[in-house]
Order: sequence, then C-alpha cells, then structure tokens
Amino acid sequence: MPAGAAGGTGRATEAADGGAGGTGFCTAEAADSLTFVQTQYRMGRPARAASARRPLMVRRPSWVVDPFLIAGSIAAATIGVVMVYTATRGPLLLAGTSPTYYLKRQAIFVVLGIAVMGAVGFFDYRKLEAFGMAIYALSVLVLLAVMVPHVGSHSPLGSARWFNLGPIQIQPSEFAVLGLVIAVATYCARRPEGLTWLDVVKVLVMGAVPTSLVMVQPDLGTGIIMSVVLFVMLSVAGLPTRVLIVLIVGAVAMVALVLGAGILHHYQILRITSFLHQSTAHPTGTLAGAVYNLQQAKDAIGAGGLFGTGIGHGAATNLGYVPEQQTDFIFTAVGEQLGFVGAVGVLALLFFLAWRVLRVGQLARDDFGRLVCVGVFAFVAFSTFQNAGMTMGIMPITGIPLPFISYGGTAVIAFFVGIGLGLSVYARRGG
Repeated sequence: MPAGAAGGTGRATEAADGGAGGTGFCTAEAADSLTFVQTQYRMGRPARAASARRPLMVRRPSWVVDPFLIAGSIAAATIGVVMVYTATRGPLLLAGTSPTYYLKRQAIFVVLGIAVMGAVGFFDYRKLEAFGMAIYALSVLVLLAVMVPHVGSHSPLGSARWFNLGPIQIQPSEFAVLGLVIAVATYCARRPEGLTWLDVVKVLVMGAVPTSLVMVQPDLGTGIIMSVVLFVMLSVAGLPTRVLIVLIVGAVAMVALVLGAGILHHYQILRITSFLHQSTAHPTGTLAGAVYNLQQAKDAIGAGGLFGTGIGHGAATNLGYVPEQQTDFIFTAVGEQLGFVGAVGVLALLFFLAWRVLRVGQLARDDFGRLVCVGVFAFVAFSTFQNAGMTMGIMPITGIPLPFISYGGTAVIAFFVGIGLGLSVYARRGG
C-alpha cells in the first residue's frame, strides 16, 4: 500500500481510537471517505499520475556507428580500386595479361577489409586491454617467423617481409604497427598517475623490438611509421616537454647511426636520400635510378594540371613510365588523372579520416580508447603525408603505402582494422 494510504489509514485509526476513547469522533461520512481513498490507491490511479510526472529516461543504444568513418573509408578504398586499375591496365595489356588482374584482387581486399572493419567495430575494444601484451608478443613472434628460411618469403635482393599463402602474400609488419599501438596504449593506460623515467625506458624498449625486426627485413618505411606512432602516443600520454626533447634528440642520433653503421643496404640509403640530389646533373649508378624514378613521378603529377587528364588517360599512367605505380607511387596516378583539384580532394579525404579518429579519441570514455585512437591517427596521417610527399620530392622515398589507395591486401585490411578500432571506441564513448 502506498505511503500516503498508510498515513491516511493511520490517522483514521487514531481518530477512531480517539472517538472510542472519548477524545475525538468519527462520523459515518468520514468512514466512507476513507474507504473511497483507500480504494483509489489500491486501483493505482495516484501512482499512475506520479509516474506520469517522472522524467522519461532514454537509454543510449548499445551500439552506434560513426557514419563519417564508414563512408569516408569506403569512399577512399573505392578511389583506390579505380586508381589501381588505371595504373596497371596499360602495362598488363602490353604484357598480354588480363587487364583486370589487379582490379579483381584489390576489390576482394577491399570487401574483406570492410567486413573486418565491421567486426572490429562491433567488438568491445575495452576487452583488448586484457590481451594487449599477448598481442604484442604475437606480433614479435610473427616478425621473427617471417625471417626464417622456408617459412617467410625471400626476394632475390634478400628481403624477407611476406608469408606466401597460395596466391596471397601477407606482410605482417603492417599488422605489427597496430599490435604496437594496442600494447603501448595498454601499458600507458594502466599508469593514470603518469609515466616515470623507468616507464619511458620500458616503452621505448617495447617499441624498439618490433621496429628493429622490421628494419632488418628490411622494411624501412614501416620502421619509420612505428617510430612516429610511438612518439605521438608518448606525447599524448603526458610526457614532460624536457623528456620529449630528449626523445627527439635521441631519434635524430639513431637515424644518423642507422645511416652510418651499415645497417641499411647501399641502395636503400641512396633511395632515401635521392630527394636531396634532384638537381644533380649526371647522377650515376643506383643514384641515377632513384633520381629517375622520382623525376618520373613528379612529371606524372605535373602532367595532370589543374583538373587532370581524366580517368583512364595520361601517358605516364597508361604506358607505365612510373615504377611501382600501383603501390608506392599510386599518388602519381591520382595526380595525373584527377589533377591538382582531385589530388587535393583525395588528400583531404584521408586527412579527414585521420582527424575523425583523433576526434573519436577525444570522446573516449577511458585512457585506453583515447590512446588507441591517437595511435591509429598517427598511422593514417603520417602514412598519407609521407607517401604523397615522397612522390612530390619533398620527403624520402621509403615505400610507405597511401592509406586505402595503394595496391596491397595487407595494407588495405590493416587500415580498415584501424578504422574499426575507431568505430568501436565511438560506439562505447558513453559507457
């Protein structure tokens, strides 16, 4: 019985008792009124009125999506399929091969990537924190396995970067970047009071292990990405400015050591430094080849003018003047066919995706989600800047793919996984 009814009954009882004792009275009309009120409370009419005055509680859906991340990534991947087709059609026809060979494979990679993005977005990212170090250990083991003879695939130049699974090649270093992101986010999120010098050393060692293994493959581009991602995540984790300065000085010293200690092959050093020798009148040897490749890339972009030559047109793209155009130099196909306006639009789309992931990190409900998004942001943003910059001669040529645009199943799926992590954080930003 509601409290009001109990109170009313108690008061009526007291009045009745008082009447019986000679100190009060209870008429028949009062008794009828009391019976009427009790009946109304039992029927629940006042309760319904009270519930009507209670504010309506709207429950947040258990899983919501960010349409900008989904639409933007699919749009970028679609542009990539078109660019890969136009960049490979001419050379394949000249070689007597099906002109849709790369088109079909890239389309399959994109479909798989979209499915993986959806699965990762649906998965609760907070559960990854419990397995952060296990994911890191698995990444290191895979990077070691790829260098084992008869396990990993070795190129004639000595590179060991892939696993051959029938017609598919898997490059584990791309996924190792995401493994490092999750591991560093796990370590830093478990120290809400901040990182000590010992913590910084541990994180640096944690990043140095996979980075060194990737450099030995050799895969300089992915090694640079890992270093940049690690630095950006540490910056956001709250390191003091003096520590960041020390890390920058150390990074510069490490680069000088790598270039001077013979860790890289001679052709790699020349390729990296070729953008510094663009004005060399008569380059020779390997340097001549590196400078030639860069010059062809710049000529292709310049030939596009303001609005481009049109999809499927352009001498450099159709005749295969630019080496590895479907992978490292895919931005030259964008610049030649879509022109300055189209190239700026593609870069704007990719940087928008990176910014959107960073924005999701700002909305994250915990430090782990925030740091994961920061790592994915650095992965996408720096890859975009480096790839476009190297084709224009303002950055070293390092073989970093253009996100969602360059040909390659591992890279495409890895970037979709990164977007999927952003979707998972966005879906659970409210708890």
